[in-house]
Amino acid sequence: MTARTGSISVNTTDIFPIIKKWLYSEHDIFIRELVSNACDAITKRHTLARTSNQETPEGKVEVLIDKEAKTITFKDNGLGMNEEEIEKYIAQLAFSGAEEFVQKMKESGDEKNDIIGKFGLGFYSAFMVAEKVEVESLSMNEGAKPARWICEGDTEYSFEDSDKSEVGTEITLYINDESAEFLDSWKTRETLGRYCDFMPYSIYLKDLNEIARVTAENAKAEKEEDKKPIPDNDIINDSEPLWKKDPASLKDEDYKNFYRKLFPMDPEPLFWLHLNVDHPFTLQGILYFPKLNPNKPVNDGNIKLYSKQVFVSDNVKDVIPEFLGLLKGAIDSTDIPLNVSRSALQGDPNIKKISNYIVKKVSESLKKLYKNERERYENAWEDIGLFVKYGVVSDPKFDELMRDKVLFKNSDKKYVTLGEYSEQVPEKYTEKMKGKVIYFEEGVSDSNLRTQLLEEGIHAISTDSYIDPHFMQHTEMKKQGETETKYQLVDNAIEEILESAEASADDMKVKDLFTGFLVGEKDEKNPAQMEIEVKNFKNSKTAAYFKIDEQMKRFANMTRQMGNAGFDMPSKKTLVVNPSHILVQNTMKLSEGKKDLADKMAHYIHDLAAISGEGLDDQQRKDFVIRSQDLMSELSNLAI
Repeated sequence: MTARTGSISVNTTDIFPIIKKWLYSEHDIFIRELVSNACDAITKRHTLARTSNQETPEGKVEVLIDKEAKTITFKDNGLGMNEEEIEKYIAQLAFSGAEEFVQKMKESGDEKNDIIGKFGLGFYSAFMVAEKVEVESLSMNEGAKPARWICEGDTEYSFEDSDKSEVGTEITLYINDESAEFLDSWKTRETLGRYCDFMPYSIYLKDLNEIARVTAENAKAEKEEDKKPIPDNDIINDSEPLWKKDPASLKDEDYKNFYRKLFPMDPEPLFWLHLNVDHPFTLQGILYFPKLNPNKPVNDGNIKLYSKQVFVSDNVKDVIPEFLGLLKGAIDSTDIPLNVSRSALQGDPNIKKISNYIVKKVSESLKKLYKNERERYENAWEDIGLFVKYGVVSDPKFDELMRDKVLFKNSDKKYVTLGEYSEQVPEKYTEKMKGKVIYFEEGVSDSNLRTQLLEEGIHAISTDSYIDPHFMQHTEMKKQGETETKYQLVDNAIEEILESAEASADDMKVKDLFTGFLVGEKDEKNPAQMEIEVKNFKNSKTAAYFKIDEQMKRFANMTRQMGNAGFDMPSKKTLVVNPSHILVQNTMKLSEGKKDLADKMAHYIHDLAAISGEGLDDQQRKDFVIRSQDLMSELSNLAI
């Protein structure tokens, strides 16, 4: 056949510079596009063969690297093409408005704009890394003649005779100097692993130079046992990922092994969810509930999105609600519309349906675990609690399904739901505690007060300062049915629960003593004015404690967690002194003759209240030790 030339049918000669410029930020994507095209060709051959009762070989894709020749060849045994088909599907870029598109790109200067595929450019991603591309193909149609197409990175191309004898297509890229890294097999292997790890046909990576080297060494070997295996059978992908298999045929170890493949550095997952639906949309996948590492930030790429087993993206915020991003795994759907690069999602009704379905299945999985394996659910709560609470706050559907399954630790360190907490309230306090949940912040709220409440049969739940302020605010504002919830710090709730006598004239002397001591007292952590209250609690084991304005405290916590790390709003603090306590009573006795010593005792009681609550910083702790030693010395001398 005489060589025939032609011109790619676009109305601009600028298309190749545009491809190279605007796709360069993702230049490794050419491997995914060409391998994906090869898999599509194999699928089409198998489909056509079934309709005509033809036998076909097992599908495979070979990626051949020849570093010396500076080529990478993508070889498949798909349906192949004749010369006419090559010209139709490759040489004629059938996209309208090419000139307007190119002009728009020039004017915007937006180099991040991704255009692969939007204009039939999947194959042309090869020109990001190649200075010349050859396509050699033989169609599966009987009597077809092989054809070779050659293009050197401009709109001119030529056809030449080919002696290809096997059905399929070979695309050979002559790699340019800027992309020489892909001639190293480790780089191409890495890229194949990222994009093609689960494509539906076996993918072989062959380093032709290494094969030649080993073959030559074997030819020189005198003994058969000295010969090395030829490295030409290296399959780099798993053509049947776990999500394609029947869950009934799988064991726990299968899921764990697949998780280790996806996330090799992670500890073993807690449990998982196998997704499989084919109507009204297609979706398969496996989502894992991982053990959370508080010292390791949560990555956006925890859930990988595939389309027909081709990796698309690890940014799935448009498909999966943000709170589910704490999960890990993979989902595969052909019903998620993608742009040509297969790396960005476009608006579509199916997106919302898929999102709702995943939320429903995740919540159903958790509810089933809660109902049937409560102990396992509780053991996992430390890792899944943040995720569940975040979901309740951020997603109305998840809130509806999971709010009553949220757990907190009570004063006995046992997990309870909010409903179970209410059921624990003693009958005599039912009216006082109606709709009320008493809580404390671990390491902050006064432990003595919790003990006193527990002696009355009333528990307090443990909270953190990260997600719980948001959760409490949410559940207070958005009640479910007739259930109304009001959270109250143990420091603020104690006086409503414990009985207290009416303040007497002597109690007012207590207030005067502490007020006088605290005048001008500067609190660096809370510079707002401190107030003094006297509450005469019966049988109380606490001499004094601090109350802090609850709404201001919650607001400060939420603001810090929303990114204002330096935010430190002054909060209103109230020192509540109990004149019934023996320590306060003895301080008052000392005030009658030893005012200086009484002031030191008052300061000591103040410090104990601070230690029992939010604690002391380094300087305050040093001052406390010095004052305590001074006080103890003076009291010892008094006793002697």
